[in-house]
Amino acid sequence: MANAQRRNRVADQIQRELSDIIRLELRDPRVHLVTITGVNVTPDLMHAKVFVTTLGAESERDETLTGLRRAAGYMRSLLGKRLHTHSTPELHFEYDPSIERGVRLTHLIDEAVATAKPDEK
Repeated sequence: MANAQRRNRVADQIQRELSDIIRLELRDPRVHLVTITGVNVTPDLMHAKVFVTTLGAESERDETLTGLRRAAGYMRSLLGKRLHTHSTPELHFEYDPSIERGVRLTHLIDEAVATAKPDEK
């Protein structure tokens, strides 16, 4: 079992390496404009949940996730050559709605401020 500090270091390294792999080596046309927002690694370092966000409509997001999931084995093999761990975690890609939710809240706040009546003194 890995301690929490080591898991965090491995998760950070996975995030950096996968970002490079997706940007430079992945040739799937469905996968574009992807940002990895975080990685959670299980205590035994056998599984990594990779949180991603992407621009575009929901259908494009689904296509991107499909492309990432289909290429998970390929990316895992490339990752294995870059990580200094006993084994390479299995990759599980999940959509991270937090950025989209934040943008939506910002727009709502902007609308509320724009429609608010100024205080009369």
